[in-house]
Amino acid sequence: MGTLAGSETTQATSSGPRAGAALTSRQRVEKALAHEEPDRVPLDLGGSMTTGIHASALYRLRQGLGLEAPGTPVRVIEPFQMLGEVGPDLIEALGVDVVGVNRLNNIFGFPNEDWKPWTLFDGTPVLVPGRFNTEPGPEGDILMYPEGDHSVPPSARMPKGGFYFDALNRQEPLDDEHLEVEDNMEEFGLISDADLAHVAQEVERLWPTGKAILLNLGDTGFGDVALVPAMQRKLVKGIRDVEEWYVSLSLRPGYVRDVFERQCEIGIANLARAYEVVGDKVTAVFVTGTDFGAQQGPLASPRTYRNLFEPFHARVNSWVHAHTGWKTFIHSCGSVRALLDDIVDAGFDALNPVQTSAAGMGPEDLKQSYGDRLTFWGGGIDTQRVLPFGTPDEVRAMVHDRMRIFGRGGGFVFNTVHNVQAGVPTDNLLALYQAVADFRAY
Repeated sequence: MGTLAGSETTQATSSGPRAGAALTSRQRVEKALAHEEPDRVPLDLGGSMTTGIHASALYRLRQGLGLEAPGTPVRVIEPFQMLGEVGPDLIEALGVDVVGVNRLNNIFGFPNEDWKPWTLFDGTPVLVPGRFNTEPGPEGDILMYPEGDHSVPPSARMPKGGFYFDALNRQEPLDDEHLEVEDNMEEFGLISDADLAHVAQEVERLWPTGKAILLNLGDTGFGDVALVPAMQRKLVKGIRDVEEWYVSLSLRPGYVRDVFERQCEIGIANLARAYEVVGDKVTAVFVTGTDFGAQQGPLASPRTYRNLFEPFHARVNSWVHAHTGWKTFIHSCGSVRALLDDIVDAGFDALNPVQTSAAGMGPEDLKQSYGDRLTFWGGGIDTQRVLPFGTPDEVRAMVHDRMRIFGRGGGFVFNTVHNVQAGVPTDNLLALYQAVADFRAY
């Protein structure tokens, strides 16, 4: 088995490391979040649906490390982005410090169970959940159905030769005079007993590993356009078209605010129920994955963020900090430099994916301006250009540079800028994680 980083040497339940012993992963991440330098920079791969790896890239990474024989399929655990399962052997080989806990059902509304074989368009062998549609349509595309139910219209489509799914627009004609808040609330509700039991079981299973646990319940992603189409719902009402949703931030702010108000109440109630069963065994909670940035600037103005989003982010973060020992995590792609003061004011502890290739997102400026207030959970390697199109030496050089910049004084969890994408050369994948192993020590 290929190994790039040593395994933990301190017991997971220890309140502190023995003299001369390495920290546990959990302690390592906790120190980073407290803006203290641990023994080495923590590493996340697969702890969330924005810090993972595409199934085809995962397959080639595992082959490159010699973890499995060619032809051994990998599991697809997030079928919208086609993310692969980062298993215990890869976690050990790379020295990954973070593991994730989610609800039972995936974004299409069916559970990851009853695995069956399938082959990606690029030839990668995978295992997909039993309700995953593997039958191509007349044009060679793959249609995905909410809850795997073929009796209703599909909610997403992977084009022939593609790597991911795109949400299909199922927007019904809008009548503003009869638009009800409940129409955009159908997918939100109190967490089920089954989901709660699953979360508790997963946390109990993962706690002895000594890894930092990142929890994602999915209720507090206010306006997340990956969630707006409600791909898990068989029939949708309300504002479900992404373009119409963005327009509504300006044209229907009162309606959006009312939706967020209801969502916030449910989200906090579910966080409270989760805390009752997992306590402080969770290190951080994924609060929101709403994207506020584009390549050249923010998608929403600072005023829009302050008026529509920040009050609810602040309410959730305040509850978490007042009632738990968890830290709070925000994911937002793109150039969000103009929003960072407000994001800090909203009480977030960690920022992901830290898209350093976007305008105004230079690593040195971010670290100097916000390094004492935000933990940068990402930004370790540019996934737009360097990782997919650079040389292994360029990959190695960037990892070294990002470790040097973001790692100073703690406040850094290494992760690529968003998920590792399909098509990354195997040599670059191996160079990436070899460089992490070589340069992460303080």
